[in-house]
Amino acid sequence: MEEITLEQLPRKTRDLYEKSMAALERGNVGYAQDMLKQVIAMEPRFLLARKNLRIAQVKTLLEKKPTAMTHQLSSLKGMFTLMGARGKLNKDPKAALEAAETLLAMDPLNLSFLKFFAQAAEAAEMPELAVQTMEIAKPYFLKDVEFLRLLAKLYLDTNQPSGAKDCYAIVADLLPNDQLAIKNLKDAAALDTMKSGGWEDTKTDFRTKLKDKKEAILLEQQAKAVKGASDVDSLIEERLKDVEREPQNMNFRRALADLYVRAERFDDALQALDDATKAAGRSDPQIERTASQIKVKKFEAAIAAAKEAGDTATAEAKEQAMAEFLFTDAVEMVKRYPNDLQFRYELGYQYYLREQYTEAIEEFQLAQRNPQRRTRALYYLALCFTAKGQYDIAFEQLQKAASELTIMDETKKDVVYEMGILAEKMGKTKEAITFFKEIYAVDIKYRDIAQRIDASYK
Repeated sequence: MEEITLEQLPRKTRDLYEKSMAALERGNVGYAQDMLKQVIAMEPRFLLARKNLRIAQVKTLLEKKPTAMTHQLSSLKGMFTLMGARGKLNKDPKAALEAAETLLAMDPLNLSFLKFFAQAAEAAEMPELAVQTMEIAKPYFLKDVEFLRLLAKLYLDTNQPSGAKDCYAIVADLLPNDQLAIKNLKDAAALDTMKSGGWEDTKTDFRTKLKDKKEAILLEQQAKAVKGASDVDSLIEERLKDVEREPQNMNFRRALADLYVRAERFDDALQALDDATKAAGRSDPQIERTASQIKVKKFEAAIAAAKEAGDTATAEAKEQAMAEFLFTDAVEMVKRYPNDLQFRYELGYQYYLREQYTEAIEEFQLAQRNPQRRTRALYYLALCFTAKGQYDIAFEQLQKAASELTIMDETKKDVVYEMGILAEKMGKTKEAITFFKEIYAVDIKYRDIAQRIDASYK
């Protein structure tokens, strides 16, 4: 089931959602949750509302300092609701999902409720919703092997091997002698390598790709075992023979390009990608992205060599050439693949670097529809609006981003820091210090946060 974005919501539903966000920001969590439930009832496919509802529910629960007994009692309270909902999974998935929402409203960190919610979301053809909910709960289940394996499976089912790899890595740490844990980690790592390297065939379903995972793992292990230049050359010769024998095998072509990059034979790597495109009989945005990354590596190698030789002029010329390439490449990719939101994000960033803020805003407004880039797109939107002197609009973007980030990671630190800077610009000194303190409490070394807090006490 296709997800609905904020821009696609009917005006009435969007207004209600924005009111719920305003209520959250004011600390009126109960009222905000009621409105978010109404939004979800109006548009079940609007996952952002579900995400913010879940974050609010978890926050409310944690304020009560739950214990194991808390979850046991919620299981008893929700037992009959859960039993009735299980009977609806196949016949009425929508009703089952509504019941699952009711259960999570009781206890959003109850493992039984979370497992059923994932089942209901998948039955309702909304696997991304299952992943979203489990991701929010993940920080509280980092030592629960059952939970981590379930989330890893959901990642794989939604073609997100990187997330699966992270989950299986934790499981492998918890169970260092478990062969299944080790195997799962290796398989997920291989799939992640294939996906991030741009070697997916969009005409082949995900299950089919699993058939050649052993071959991908073997090739990856061989590459990791490389000790020196002679080993790289030897593996390159092997892969060339493999490609000649099986020209349609993309694993061999991927491995060959990777080895060429290791050997800093960038032109050969690019040729290998070009040959892969010809062998596939079609262009592929992921392969083209990989080619662009190799061209950047080629620039970086030339810049490093020039600096090492003390040739400052050449290094600066190469840096300028790389900057021009990144911009023109981003423009070209958007022309070729206008619906690829990752390319939109990259072009927006290039416009931002060039201080072309209006053009950057246009791209970031589109890119925020990409769940993986949404918060960063909102962050850069705020920077662009700030540069244009539109502080109130900039602050709104940061508020949206902050409300969707549950953990104080690097992205949230950036967002909260800019909220403090904007509060200062708008003359709200006390609010600014409050934002800075949020970061100071978890990372005293972040930017100039220590100096700012110290100064506030003088």
